[in-house]
Amino acid sequence: MTHRMVTATLALIGLIVALYLSLWRVGLIGTLACGAEGGCDTVQTSSYAAFLGIPVAFYGVAGYVALLGVSLVGLQPRWIVRREPTIALAMLAGLGVAFSAYLTYLEAAVIHAWCGYCILSAGIITGILVAAIVGFRDGQRRTEANKADSKS
Repeated sequence: MTHRMVTATLALIGLIVALYLSLWRVGLIGTLACGAEGGCDTVQTSSYAAFLGIPVAFYGVAGYVALLGVSLVGLQPRWIVRREPTIALAMLAGLGVAFSAYLTYLEAAVIHAWCGYCILSAGIITGILVAAIVGFRDGQRRTEANKADSKS
């Protein structure tokens, strides 16, 4: 259960970051407040800032909303002991980590600029994946312990 609280918190933070970048992308925020000199602007205006014609930040919003939703559903009494929410969190976060790794590679090897928000998002999604894996392993241990107790 704790891992779902952690994933919900991290997903909310990630959603804020992705929303900020999305609002900038659609022109509702004038300048990106980024510590790196021009790094965020360079990355966010590159040809790699969109995937399949959709801004990458929009994928972040959708992904973090999905992760937040699954986390919150998984905290409901009906779902608290079930594994399905944790499996869904691990799968969604795994996709997010893979996509973030690809984008980070592009920043380093192709664009030659770093966006602090992108790095933050990569760290958040990695944290969500770690929490989901820990939750999955804890759930497996509880299941095995319950089976052993019922045989005794």
